[in-house]
Amino acid sequence: MKEDVPNHHNSRRKFIKHTALAAGLISIVPRHVLGRGFMAPNDKINLGYIGLGKQGGILANRFLGNTEAQIVAGAEVWNSKQKWFKQLVEGYYAQKRNITNYKGVTTYLEYGELLERTDIDAVVIATPDHWHAKQAIDAMKTGKDVYCEKPMTNTIKDGRDMVNAKEKYGSVVQIGSMQRSWAKFKKAQEIVSSGKLGEIKKVLVNVGDPYRPYDLTAQPLPKGVDWNLWCGPAPLLGYHESIAPEIVKTYPAWRDFKETGGGRIADWGTHMFDIAQWCLGMDKTGPVSFIPPKDPNAVRGLRMFYENGIELVHEDFGRGWAVRFIGTEGELDVSRGFLETRPDTILLPNGGDPKELFKDQGNHYQNWLDAIRTRQEPICGVETGHRSATICNVANIAYELGRPLEWNPEKEKFKGDYEANKMRKRKKRNYA
Repeated sequence: MKEDVPNHHNSRRKFIKHTALAAGLISIVPRHVLGRGFMAPNDKINLGYIGLGKQGGILANRFLGNTEAQIVAGAEVWNSKQKWFKQLVEGYYAQKRNITNYKGVTTYLEYGELLERTDIDAVVIATPDHWHAKQAIDAMKTGKDVYCEKPMTNTIKDGRDMVNAKEKYGSVVQIGSMQRSWAKFKKAQEIVSSGKLGEIKKVLVNVGDPYRPYDLTAQPLPKGVDWNLWCGPAPLLGYHESIAPEIVKTYPAWRDFKETGGGRIADWGTHMFDIAQWCLGMDKTGPVSFIPPKDPNAVRGLRMFYENGIELVHEDFGRGWAVRFIGTEGELDVSRGFLETRPDTILLPNGGDPKELFKDQGNHYQNWLDAIRTRQEPICGVETGHRSATICNVANIAYELGRPLEWNPEKEKFKGDYEANKMRKRKKRNYA
């Protein structure tokens, strides 16, 4: 039987309106922040999770086997997912590791209660995209380091706010574009940046469709979920199981909608446009013009141009979610399933099987833990995550408006387009 969620409106209102966290004044300091050397080498990094559904469980499994870290808390708006996550983590530790002084996982409805804990060093954020910026910034205000799932944000303003918070509070922030840790993508970056393809003229990126406005018919609200809190700063949507299923076996469809995600162009674009940015050396900038297709119903065909003239196209070139670099001396195709060049001697001058040579996926998660201890920038930091998400966010605006846009990556403004500039941010709902 499903349980009713207790009424936490009073505690939420108290947290948001009356704590120093909401005012940006809080000073909860984890161990590693004290002089940046307080954490002993053998100290475990205590992790709290925000969002305990499908992706939260996947990310839990990425850290469970790591002896440097331990999961001690989680926050989630579904009662059932709180219980599922607690059982997942505590069950693993009970069976697989000989650990002492482990007190288990404490779960919370409101993530603010998790952030108030001074024994938590870092948080993993696996909520829908519309929550990322607020939760990450609140975590940074409390001195915690952050692993944030991609896309980093679904608005341009939220992304810049996260970058600014990182600079202000000194947190280590890793964005979950884990392809940067994979051997095949590292090799692609090496080939493109080295000039082996000659001068790059065009890059094709095939990912999914742009966002669409939320249009699902409301269903009865199940027991056991705080739906107001699930929607949070987004509009209060009618509940539908496809965007928020109680069962954690499937990926939810909130990714498709403007209010909660960025469409599949953002969901996969912050993987594949991210690789294009990296290989082209554009991590701190982006295209300066966006030209949508003439057909207002088209979901492919957006053309983007960098200041140096390289053309970036959202196009299905028949190889699934992948990137194609076209240069004067050759071409390179890369995806999670393949890495190929034409001629093939660019990739393998001495022969060999690329599936065997470049199958290593690295460890994006260990890279973050290492950065927490060293205070160095991780492989996909917040500025990088913001720039990759910005391409997707501007692309969505271009598809929605259906007209060419001139974008200034330095000022992060559109030239001469008031309507487009208004779309860089969205009004946040007061959900307290």
